[in-house]
Amino acid sequence: MQDEQNLVHRAQQGDQEALAQLYESHFDNIYRYVALRVGNRIEAEDITQEVFLKAVRSIHTFKWKGIPFSAWLFRIAKNEVIDSLRKRGRHPTVPLSELPAIAVSSAGNPCPVAEGELDIEQLTAAIRRLTQAQQEVISLRFSAELSIAEVASLMGKRQGAVKALQHSAILALRRVLSKGGDNEKG
Repeated sequence: MQDEQNLVHRAQQGDQEALAQLYESHFDNIYRYVALRVGNRIEAEDITQEVFLKAVRSIHTFKWKGIPFSAWLFRIAKNEVIDSLRKRGRHPTVPLSELPAIAVSSAGNPCPVAEGELDIEQLTAAIRRLTQAQQEVISLRFSAELSIAEVASLMGKRQGAVKALQHSAILALRRVLSKGGDNEKG
């Protein structure tokens, strides 16, 4: 934590190397969180870049308040995702150029690759059927790999509430996936 505080302080002073290190250490988690929320690789890349641009522009306003620097980044990311979803409506779109090409496994069989892509698509579709709070918990816990405590801090909830949301989200995902996605949201 002390190393990150030092890094943030240096970045606030305009140290480009410190900014680059913060970017490198947080990019993957922010990107995975955004990608799971928007369901579109190109849009996720754009939003993630916007998150870091906003962070760089306003890093001088960041103050340590007992929460990690990443929580501040995730708040920016959450707001960017919300803005993006509002702009395009509630239905995710995927450009034709982004549809998965049929790849061939090393054994010359396209089935395992296609099945893996289908599994990811099914999981993404199932996650979209969860409540917003459940989607948020799943995104933060499993895509961004944050702890229960970090998610609770970021969402402004108690750890017990986050655990309950995570549990209900996993049960709902299990139901949706076992029924082939036939059930309603919730």
